[in-house]
Formats: sequence, structure tokens, C-alpha cells
Amino acid sequence: MPRLSLRKQTYKVSFLTIKSNGTYILDKREFGSRLRKIIGFKPGNLRLYEIAFIHRSASYTLPDGKKVNNERLEYLGDAILDAILSDFLFDKFPDAAEGFLTKIRSRIVNREVLNQLAVSMGINTLLVSNVSSSHTTKNLFGDAFEALIGAVFLDKGFRKTKKLFIKKVLNKYLDLNQIVNTDNDYKSLVFEWVQKNKLNLIFTYIEEYDPDLKKPVFTTTLYVNRQEFGKGQGASKKEAEQEAATMAWKRVSDISGRIL
Repeated sequence: MPRLSLRKQTYKVSFLTIKSNGTYILDKREFGSRLRKIIGFKPGNLRLYEIAFIHRSASYTLPDGKKVNNERLEYLGDAILDAILSDFLFDKFPDAAEGFLTKIRSRIVNREVLNQLAVSMGINTLLVSNVSSSHTTKNLFGDAFEALIGAVFLDKGFRKTKKLFIKKVLNKYLDLNQIVNTDNDYKSLVFEWVQKNKLNLIFTYIEEYDPDLKKPVFTTTLYVNRQEFGKGQGASKKEAEQEAATMAWKRVSDISGRIL
């Protein structure tokens, strides 16, 4: 793997060695060993997995000017993960309606869930990033998880990738029954409460460029009858809305005396 010129590193990883000029060199043997513990098999194209753990903030540039990071693999992994879950849930719930299947899939690929999965698997210990450890946006873990799925798909194909996700991730770290029986779409819950009580709800948005993440970050505030009920932040408006709605629903529950 080419040398990585990084000024900062949020997560200390033992397979990276620093040179006097500030360049990090990858220990392929150590990286491969730790990767195998996560995925459960020997990778064919180790290069793909190296790229999967390079966050955009730690991008490096090839001689031809091309920047290398995990964004393309993240894009691919997102689509593959949707396909895996669609296939799995279709077989798991043969009599379920399309709306039910879509809702369960969206609960599993929720950013918070993916971030937690990444940490449980140890992906956060492999991630190379220049994002400050105090940064509130932790989606880089979930993004790296999706990039890993993309790398496995390119390296081993769909069947192997599905087997990895079902056996090493879903069955190990997730409780499908709990996911089915837990409604965590707080945005919809807040909307229902507002409509039931004939109140007014609005979202306001602020878009700012984050120099650490090197991309826009949205801050959303949820107001009910002009009173702030929740605030959220995310890489997209939808993500920020859901975080704000989560905070708002906690307040709604306090007001109505409900126990979530």
C-alpha cells in the first residue's frame, strides 16, 4: 500500500508505523491478521480492504492526481447491504407485505445501528482518519462498515458477502425479534403526536462545511408551535431530522407521561 501522509490520527492503530517525516507505513501482516479476525476468512485482494478503512479525511493522492479513500467502496457496500437484507428478509418473512419488509430493512441499515455494529466488530480500531476524537459525527464507523461490505463483494462475490453479514454480523450482534417489535422511527412518531394534538411542526436547517470530514454537515432543529423540541446533526438532512426527532420524542414522552 502506498505511504499515507497524515498529520493527525484519531485512532491509534498498531499496524501503522510513523516515519520521521510524518509518513505512516502499513504493516500488511498485522493488518491482514486483524482483518481475518473480523471477517473470518483470508482476504484475496488485501488492497481492497486497505482502502475500505481509509476515511475521506485521510485521503492520499496517487501520482495521476486520483484521491484514494473508502467513499466508492462505501457507495457500493450500501447497495450490496440493501440487496443482502432484501433477499434475507424476503425469505425470512414469506407472508410479509412490502411495507413491512422495507421498514425492517431500514431499521437495520439505520446509521446509528451501523455505527454500533462497526464498533462491536472492531472496525473502529482499523479505521485511518484525521477526524478529531471529540467530533460529534461518528458515522465514519458505519461508513467504514459499508466500505468493508463493498470490499468483500468485490473480492469474494455476493454469496460470500451475504454469508459474512448473516453469520458474523446479523446473527451475532443483532436481535431480529427486537428490531421487528421496536418502532424507532421517531420522526413518524412525532408527526403522529403533532397531528393528534393539532399542533404545528417545522424543521429548520443549517448547512456548514466540516473541515475535518471534508464535506457538508447539516444541523436541524425541530420546532413544535415555535418551541424547540429537538436538535440533530448529520451528513444529510434526513439523518439530522431523525436525530432531532429522537430528542423531540423523548420530550414528547415526558410531556405525555408515556414510557418508551
